[in-house]
Amino acid sequence: MELTFEEALAFIHGRLKFGNRPGLIRMDAILDKVNHPEKKISTIHIAGTNGKGSTVAFLRSLLMKAELKVGTFISPYIKSFNERISIDKVPIANEKLIEYVKIYQPLIKELDRNEDVKGLTEFELITAIAFSYFYEKKVDVAIIEVGLGGLYDSTNVIKPELTGITTIGYDHQNILGDDLKEIAKQKAGIIKEGIPLVTGNITKKVLSVIEAVACEKKAVMHRYGVDYRAQSLAWKNFWGELFDYKTSTKKLKSLKISMLGAHQVENAAMALKLAEIYLLMKGRFLIEEKIRKALESTFWPARMEKVSKQPLIILDGAHNEHAMHRLVENLKNEFADKKIYILFSALQTKDVKTMLQQLKNLPNTDLYLTSFAYPKAIKLKDISNLQIEGVKIIPSWSKWIKEISSKIKRDEIFLITGSLYFVSQVRKFLKSKRN
Repeated sequence: MELTFEEALAFIHGRLKFGNRPGLIRMDAILDKVNHPEKKISTIHIAGTNGKGSTVAFLRSLLMKAELKVGTFISPYIKSFNERISIDKVPIANEKLIEYVKIYQPLIKELDRNEDVKGLTEFELITAIAFSYFYEKKVDVAIIEVGLGGLYDSTNVIKPELTGITTIGYDHQNILGDDLKEIAKQKAGIIKEGIPLVTGNITKKVLSVIEAVACEKKAVMHRYGVDYRAQSLAWKNFWGELFDYKTSTKKLKSLKISMLGAHQVENAAMALKLAEIYLLMKGRFLIEEKIRKALESTFWPARMEKVSKQPLIILDGAHNEHAMHRLVENLKNEFADKKIYILFSALQTKDVKTMLQQLKNLPNTDLYLTSFAYPKAIKLKDISNLQIEGVKIIPSWSKWIKEISSKIKRDEIFLITGSLYFVSQVRKFLKSKRN
């Protein structure tokens, strides 16, 4: 029987009902059915609370400039579902996704008859599909982004050649807990015996947890601010950042990136360190000119993304407290003298009240809260119970965006932020209005 792309997606999304079920037993079972493609490809594993997506994007650009064929597995998507599984920035084709769903459907049906391994989740399924696709297409390297946590994440079946942990902050507390050290321990679960580890800008107290695991696993660490450094430079002539990069053996001056925010400098520096280590392992080298081009050309949607110049509309998927803290920092640094209108929405599982309080700390800001079409999105009735003074509730975000966009003055800013699922919907809406 022929399968349409919509039917294939429906099957994948249909596995969502099994939710987040920690453990690798189901992954091992399904991958055993397809002869473990994950064991036959070179991988780099990236975990962290925030910064994973941007770090993966920078790293992909750098490795592609070294003429490697690079697979990437990311979550969530912004533009289309297929971008979760890409090779050299090209998302998996609809036809290929259909092909893999047809392969995996009978295998999953078989597993579902076994009480021990039944209930493969949506994320586990697309992780398995990604491994199959990367193996079939013979990528030189696959950069694998952790979905949630690390230790029990479905991606943690791989034996990577290099690992990275970007940041540690509060997120998914219902699963990972409320203690940063416990969260760090979960992220550190991706560290493998003797495999090098690169860490991002992580506070000393929390980094000590990762260091202990790395020591136990005899994994050599490369730490931000110790083994490699990035110094942001003042630069106001383009939308992006300028920074110096330094290690014990390398100095690169005035590197440009086209993404805004001090945290993006950290992500770019971490990606550069990861690329250096990986290419050295493979006996390759990247000249300075290619490094510069790779970093400057890297784009990652919905990360301080400017989608309109007049009025100035910015999208940023700050979907947890840690990301919101960095967003507020960026807004204070870049737009301290501007009036900002902010539209925010989030998932029910997030600490919405705390994130709203963070946004309220911004001067000269009007704050609006809404809901959106997603099963776990915060509902309007829940919003009214938050009782945050000065926060206005918007029943229909699409209608309101049209109204506010026509009223914003030339020197004012309109920011849409919160859940990446929400920002993705808004992005699609805004792009459709421009076409």
